[in-house]
Amino acid sequence: MDRDKVLPESVLERFKYEVAQELGLLPQVADGDWGDLAARDCGRVGGRMGGAMVRVMIRHAEEALARGERL
Repeated sequence: MDRDKVLPESVLERFKYEVAQELGLLPQVADGDWGDLAARDCGRVGGRMGGAMVRVMIRHAEEALARGERL
């Protein structure tokens, strides 16, 4: 893991897809290709990641701590 990053890239990718699912956009990006998604919808995902991602990250961190994992 890069020391400058709080979370590994794989975790951030998972969060991005969780937000897309919450917004009902997952079917459009399920194959990993965001090219057909409108810029506005991409912006919605990015914008929600600020709030939604923080909530998801907190939840995952709490779960990891409950399992005794070191963050």
